[in-house]
Amino acid sequence: MIKVAIKPPYYAVIFTNTRTDKDLGYAAMAHEMEVLAKTQPGYLGFESARDELGISISYWESLEDIADWKSQADHLAAQKRGITDWYKWYKVRICRVEREYEFFKK
Repeated sequence: MIKVAIKPPYYAVIFTNTRTDKDLGYAAMAHEMEVLAKTQPGYLGFESARDELGISISYWESLEDIADWKSQADHLAAQKRGITDWYKWYKVRICRVEREYEFFKK
C-alpha cells in the first residue's frame, strides 16, 4: 500500500504475470528490485498482490522516470531472468492516473 499521498496526475506501471513453478531466487530478486526502485528518481510507490495471477504496480512522476527504471542495469538483468526462469506470461501496462479516491474503515 502507498503510505504517502500522491497528487495526480502521475503514472502507474502495471505488471501482470503468471509464474513458473520454480523459485530460483525469485523472492530475493523481487525484494532487491523493490528496494532498488525506491532509490530511482521519480519513484512514488509500489503495491503488489499474488495468488494464481501476480499484479505489481509501481508509481512514477513521469514517463521519462519509467523509461530510466526500465533501462537500469540491475533491473535489465532481473528482466532477463524473468523471461528465462520465473514467468510463463506477463503483460506491462503504463497508465496516466488522472484521478483517485479511496475508502478506509477504522
